[in-house]
Amino acid sequence: MFKHLIDYFDTSLYVQIWEKRIKVTNISASDIYDEKPLIAISTNKKGNKIIEAIGNEASLVSGDNIEIINPFSHTRSLISNFEMGENLLKHTFIRVLKRSIFRPAPKVVIHPMEKTEGGLTNVEERAFRELALSAGARDVVVYQGHELLMTGFNYEDIKMRSE
Repeated sequence: MFKHLIDYFDTSLYVQIWEKRIKVTNISASDIYDEKPLIAISTNKKGNKIIEAIGNEASLVSGDNIEIINPFSHTRSLISNFEMGENLLKHTFIRVLKRSIFRPAPKVVIHPMEKTEGGLTNVEERAFRELALSAGARDVVVYQGHELLMTGFNYEDIKMRSE
């Protein structure tokens, strides 16, 4: 009975990452987060970093103490800052899930959309998987290939094809 309850509330997210864009789609609710992958941070007097804004809003924040970071911008790889990438994914998950007390952690298909020539290395695959897990995913598939369609999206099928 417990498994049926989890299946009823089960959520799959499709995360597409480009250097200048992140798109997270809640498959069951069709909610979409599609913004720039930016984080505006400041440092307080104790040296702690504080997130001031995320996404498109981050590009609008200014000040002497503000640093704008794109965790998916690097010349060789799509991940340049794991900690900030994790914070960005957490934010996007919250936005598209509209968290309720009864919603289990989502299953996530994470799809790097560029900088994949020759395929991802084991290190890159693990980094993407760990990024999604640390952001709150229950299970993660790192997918490489053509863009997935929302109609007929089936997490278990994608997982089987990606193994």
